[in-house]
Amino acid sequence: MDKRDYYEVLGVSRDASDADLKKSKRRLEMKYHPDRNPDDAEAEEKFKEVQEAYKVLSDPQKREAYNRFGHEAVGPGAGAGGAAGFRDIFEDVFGDIFSGRGGGGGRGGRRGRDLRYPITLSLEDAVHGCQETIHFSTEVQCEKCTGSGAAPGSRPTPCNACGGQGQVRVAQGFFSIHQTCPRCRGEGSTISDPCRECRGSGRTRKSKKLSVKIPAGVDNGDRIRMSGEGEAGEPGMPNGDLYIEIQVRDHAIFKRDGGHLYCELPISFTMAALGGEIQVPTLDSKVNLKIPPETQTDRLFRMRGKGVATVRNSNPGDLICKVVVETPVKLNKQQKDLLRQFDEAVSGSAKTHEPKSKSWLDSVRGFFDA
Repeated sequence: MDKRDYYEVLGVSRDASDADLKKSKRRLEMKYHPDRNPDDAEAEEKFKEVQEAYKVLSDPQKREAYNRFGHEAVGPGAGAGGAAGFRDIFEDVFGDIFSGRGGGGGRGGRRGRDLRYPITLSLEDAVHGCQETIHFSTEVQCEKCTGSGAAPGSRPTPCNACGGQGQVRVAQGFFSIHQTCPRCRGEGSTISDPCRECRGSGRTRKSKKLSVKIPAGVDNGDRIRMSGEGEAGEPGMPNGDLYIEIQVRDHAIFKRDGGHLYCELPISFTMAALGGEIQVPTLDSKVNLKIPPETQTDRLFRMRGKGVATVRNSNPGDLICKVVVETPVKLNKQQKDLLRQFDEAVSGSAKTHEPKSKSWLDSVRGFFDA
């Protein structure tokens, strides 16, 4: 999986001072510290990512190397100064010219690739947690040759062309350079009797079935890491990881924002005017909500603790209901007549019964009279 830019990880500009780096590091470490985010694999990864980024950018030599060459200059195997990865390249190519030193060593194994698997959940399953079974295809270590690529009873042998180094020296006039060995392709070894199952690659594609425990409180964009369940690495190298990416379907009633739930609550204008009590659903049960008289549309009612808990906070949020006063439809003649009588009864005292409407009309008259 590609690494993020270290400056992006710390949230600072490329000309950030040492003080800015330290300040950002402390803030992010507090945010993603494992003690504050128990059982949160993504927060743990970000915590490590912050430490790694600060370790490089706080070292002047490593920072200079990173600015010039990127992650390769400070990756595994980098030595003093942080740019050994690139320095090794120059030694391999120009060693004979400047110091008479040649490069060496095979290409080395590579860790298996990470995989991503999206899972779509209902809001209820995301909030309460569930068990999901997933099926996917991936590269796994060949069982027949146990990943060596050689047929059972044989094994890879050092390449005769490069002596197991993975590179050969090529003379071009005055210059002498090292190139990847064309015979073993940089592996440093050859397989005379390849495994028939994997054809010498050491890996085969296989369908896997896994049971995934989804913790309670996950939300859109959350990821669950399953260590070692990604693609198989090359011989001697670890497998990649499998990342379960959470997607939550829209709900018919609720919208979620972290630990809070939001919903619209339609009520009749009679209840809005006179008040009353109405049942409101939650994800677990039903609760009664008292509507006070003279309630206007869009008024918000907060029901504390009736939201949901998240993976980062076990204390549930709130349920926030927005009242929508519903206009009656499909009225018969009698109902319309009654409404007209009601309108006539209150129209003479709009300032008392309809203060917002009266205020708005006065504003409109003042606008046109100006």
